[in-house]
Order: sequence, then structure tokens, then C-alpha cells
Amino acid sequence: MKTNQINNRNKKLMIVLFVFTTFLTLFLYHISDILKSETNTIGEISQTLQIHSVVAAIDNQRTMSINKVADIISRYNRTIPQEQKTAIATEIYLMSQKYPNLNIDFIAATITHESASTWDPTVISRVGAIGLMQIMPTTGAFLAAEEGIEWTTDNILYDPIVNIRLGCRYLSEMVNMYEKDGGLAAYNGGPKIAELWLASDRNNSILWAETRDYVPAVLKLYNEFRTQGSL
Repeated sequence: MKTNQINNRNKKLMIVLFVFTTFLTLFLYHISDILKSETNTIGEISQTLQIHSVVAAIDNQRTMSINKVADIISRYNRTIPQEQKTAIATEIYLMSQKYPNLNIDFIAATITHESASTWDPTVISRVGAIGLMQIMPTTGAFLAAEEGIEWTTDNILYDPIVNIRLGCRYLSEMVNMYEKDGGLAAYNGGPKIAELWLASDRNNSILWAETRDYVPAVLKLYNEFRTQGSL
């Protein structure tokens, strides 16, 4: 009799132990799932915060760049409408992103010199170069075809956004081929002159008189602009 009671008690204990072990296993699995879920959630939150941080940094850099160019424009042209000034500054920023070998300071320096420090979109040179980046109509028509811009008349070059887009495309091509100083020489005096100049170890006697003054003048402005923050 005693033996049967002991056996029955052992069976009950084993059943209880089995039930408890099963419950504990299920509980631990559940806890594990919760911890995994929380870990994943924390990871997702961390990743989202990192993305937001990067986006905020990019937006801040964009805002600072546009404000800096707008300040440069105001320094030379106080009569330009605010809306147009912002549009021009924004386009210059966009071009600096589109062309890695250009930046806002280099573009702004080129425009400052090309426009005779006026930043006037309607400026025209004695030889017929038009707009902020002083583009000749024949060159403009060629660049417009490359850029996918419909060429109607030469007057399209008076549009500062189109002018900057075409001018930066050409300037970037020249800088890509001849570096910054050689690119400026090519932009002003033509690629052949720039090639001869660089091949001669930058012998200035090879350059046109205008180009000899042009290159250092733009580079001086560039160095001034890039060492200054927003004014």
C-alpha cells in the first residue's frame, strides 16, 4: 500500500514538474520574443534617428549655402528682388550638388567677375556675351541641346536660372579637363589656349591679355568667398 502511495505521489510530482517545465519553457520563449521585438524596435528607432539626423544636416547645409550666396548677391546688387535673389542662390546651390568639381564659392566668384560685379541677369558684353555667366549665343545653343533645354531665341540667356545651368555645365566640363585655373582660362579664352598654357607650365605670355587678368581675379574672389561664412 505504501509503495502504491509513493508511486502515485511520484507520478503527481512528475506531472507537476512536467507542467511547470512546459510552462517555464513557454514563458521563456515568450520573454525571448518580447526581448527580440524590443531590440528590433530599438534598432529601428536608432536607425530612424540616424536618418533624421543626416537629413537635418543636409537641410542645414543647404540653407546655409543658399543664405551665403544670397548675401554675396546682396553685396554687389542691392536692387535685385528678394524672390529672384533666392531663386538664383538656390540654383547655384543645386549646380554645386550636380557638379562635384564646382562649389558655391567658385560659381559665385565666376559670376561676380563675369557680370562685372553687378549680378545683373541682363548684363551683356561688348562682344555679345549674355547674362550672369556671360554666355555667347552660339555656345548657349550648343549647351542647351546638351542640357535638354529648348532653344527659342538668344533671349533665353537673360533667364538667370537657364544661364546658370548652361554656364555651370560648361564650366564644370572645363574644370574637369583642365583643373580650376586651367578651367577658368578655358572658360574665358577657349580650350585651345588653356591647353597651350598648361603645356607651357602656365606661361602667361600664351594667354590673351584679358585671360591673364581673368584667372587670378576669379581665383582671388574664390579664396575670399570660401574663407567667409554667411555675412
